[in-house]
This record gives sequence, C-alpha cells and structure tokens, in this order.
Amino acid sequence: MTYQPTLESVRAHEVPEWYHNAKLGIFIHWGLYSVPAWAPHGGDIGEVFESGDMSQWFRLNSYAEWYLNTLKFEDSPTREWHNQNYGADFDYDDFAPGFNSALKRWQPDDMAALFSEVNARYVVLTTKHHDGFTLWPSDIPCPHKANYHTQRDVVGELTEAVRGQGMKMALYYSGGLDWAFNEARVNDGADVFGTIVQTPEFVEYSVAHWKELIDRYQPSIMWNDIGYPAAADLGELFAYYYNSVPEGVINDRFTQLREQRRKAGKKLLVPHGPHFDYITPEYATFDEIQDVKWECCRGIGHSFGYNRNEGDEQLLAEDELIHMFVDIVSKNGNLLLNVGPMADGSIPANQADRLRSLGCWLDRNGEAIFETRPWTRAEGATTQGLDLRFTKADDALFVTLLGTPAESEIAIAGLSAPAEASIQLLGRDGDLAWRQDGADLRVTLPNLPDSHAHALKITSIGD
Repeated sequence: MTYQPTLESVRAHEVPEWYHNAKLGIFIHWGLYSVPAWAPHGGDIGEVFESGDMSQWFRLNSYAEWYLNTLKFEDSPTREWHNQNYGADFDYDDFAPGFNSALKRWQPDDMAALFSEVNARYVVLTTKHHDGFTLWPSDIPCPHKANYHTQRDVVGELTEAVRGQGMKMALYYSGGLDWAFNEARVNDGADVFGTIVQTPEFVEYSVAHWKELIDRYQPSIMWNDIGYPAAADLGELFAYYYNSVPEGVINDRFTQLREQRRKAGKKLLVPHGPHFDYITPEYATFDEIQDVKWECCRGIGHSFGYNRNEGDEQLLAEDELIHMFVDIVSKNGNLLLNVGPMADGSIPANQADRLRSLGCWLDRNGEAIFETRPWTRAEGATTQGLDLRFTKADDALFVTLLGTPAESEIAIAGLSAPAEASIQLLGRDGDLAWRQDGADLRVTLPNLPDSHAHALKITSIGD
C-alpha cells in the first residue's frame, strides 16, 4: 500500500513477520567516545530508572558514549580521568583525528561475520549519537562544526557487509539531542528532554539526515533516540520511510514534547512517540507476556560505548545472558544486545567471548527461539524447582530449562500432553520417554551436554 503523509495513515502499518521472527539483534555504539572509552562504574541504569532518582546519574554516568556530557561536570570522575590522561586543554572534538586514523584498520566483513556467527538476525548502528558526529560523510554537513564526520562511509560499508551475511541492517539516529547544536549540560532526568534541539534549523537538518539515510541505505529499522523536535512533521517522515521500505520498522522514541521540563525534576519520564511499531525498554524486561511487540536494548556490561574501565565483573555472565534472552523471547520480545567496538572496530575479547557463547547455544537450540511466538504462559518450573520458559511454533511447544537438572527425570508442573505427543531434546536425535503424572509431565532425560540451558520440543500438543 501507499501511505499518505499523515499519522493516521502510517498507523495502519503492521509489524512485519521478519521482525517478530528475528529475536536477536546486535546494537553498535561507536564514535569519538570510543577513543577515550572510559566511564566510572555507575551500576545498572535499569535500577536507576526503577528508583526514579536520576539526580546523580549524569555526573557519575556509566555510559561511556555520554563522555562529552559527563566531561562538563568539573567534579566528575570522567573529568578527573580525562585531565590525567589528555590534559585539561584537550577538547572532545580533538578525538576526531585519532578516531579517523584508527578506522583505517577496520574490517567490516570481519565485524559482520562475527555477528552472523552469533546468529543475530539484524544489526543496528549508531549513525549519529548525541555528540553530533556522524559515521557517514553526509551531503548535509553539520553547520556548526567542520568535517564532523568519519572519512570512511562506515554506515555504507557495514550495511553492505551485514547484508552480505544475510542479516537486516538498521540505523540509529539521535533525533532529539545534538550537542553540536545545543551544548547545554544534561544534569538530571528532566534535562534529557529539556535539551532537545527545537530550532527550525535542526528540524530541517534532522529530517534531511533521516531521508538521506533512507535513500542511501534503505534501513530495515528507523531506531531514533531521545525524542524528536516538536515542529517536525513525523507523519510525512514516516510515510516517506514506509513507502521506501515497506517492510521497515519504526521504534517508539520519536517522542515530541513542547513542554519538556517536569516539576518532578529528577525522574526521567519517557512517553512513546506518536506512532511506533514496537517499544524499547532499556536495561529492563517484563514479568508477563506483552501484547505489543517489544525489544530490550542493553549492553553486555553497564555501558553501550566501549568502556575500558569495565572488567568481567561488570559484564553479564554467559548463563545470565542466555537465560535473559530466553525469558525475553518467551514474553514477545527481541533482544538488541549492544557491543561497543574499540576505535579501530575490533570487538573487545570479553564481549566477543560472550557473543560466541550465545551463538554456540543458538546453534543447538535456535529452533526454540527463532520464528517462535509466546505460548499461553511464559514461565513455568519443574516440581524440583528448576525454572522454565515456553515458546511455540506451529504444532510444537518448546520448553527451555534454565539450567541443568540434577535428576535424570524431571516433572514439568502443570503441563499436559496428548498420548500421541513426542518429545525431543534439541541437538540430539531420538525421542525421549515421558509419561503424564496427574497435572505434571514427567520426562526422562539423557546425559545432558554441558550447557547453561536445554530446550525440549514437544510436538502434537495443540494450542
């Protein structure tokens, strides 16, 4: 269909099947902040969001990609570290030559091959983060900073490499914050939306950027961040996108607010944009199956941009990552798992190791994840106390055990199967012995491989 340039028209768009099926995307935060690559240990922002108090978050920001803003606090650990390592007179923009020099060593095919090895189905790249530096040489240059972009067309080269591996390519753009246009420091949660650039100049600039990205790269997702100028005609922009990319998807962060500052002052309240295909909780998940499609975006650690200050203790353990992913999928979500490359595009070993661990698990158990849908309930347990997650596809029910049971026989509480049902352990040939024991389903397991989770496939179980 052809969409008209109105919000009413674009709201007829439905989430395409590919996005429901995809389940796993890779987020890439990469820019000038990847040169210093430092932030203090500030903990999990999801817990800060839940507490509602962001009064100290921005001074102690553990997001390395916010380096420029955190640098503006004279008493911040980031400012202290910067002065010690670069000197007080070294400006953030002075990182640009070093970043462009490092990019000469980047191998986009190697990066895309790693993401394919993980079994990711789509990749989201930050084309412009809040600092305003772009990862493509735009025909619409920044009017306030000369040559404020990469010399290589990072967006174009990675798009080609990702699609060459059979994955979808999606693009992130900071549509609300641009510190090349508004240098005001973000002090608290309310300031995030209070510093959105609202000038006519930026409206024209950001819309032109989005249209250029659409025309050049045909992104499978418009992944906007931190709102959008209130004067922008989003109905027109969204129609332009859907008419160019009919199977495209738009996230929920095109929020337009004319009165951004809230009396509460501390709490970050983020309403959804006027139209979206899915929602994007950050470092957060849900307890129940959601009717609306959603995507959890988070880093492997506490930062999106590469943070050299993070060690293994700040990163998700392999079992935590796998269990979280299975839980998200069981509740109608996707996981957009972030990697923070070093300036030259190489993925730090402790991030790559976790990616490969997830990829190996999916090689064996991917049938319980990809192209599935939520079942009537997401969570369950064995009578022995082992947590389970459910997904379904066609006439199959998948039961993923979040751990290795100590017993050779498990009893899945409250699950019934018809007499003709068969049960397999994914990655192993042959049917398993099972029996109905009242309200519980008892399954005899073989010797299980060393794994953080195991998936059972039950066929002919109906709805």
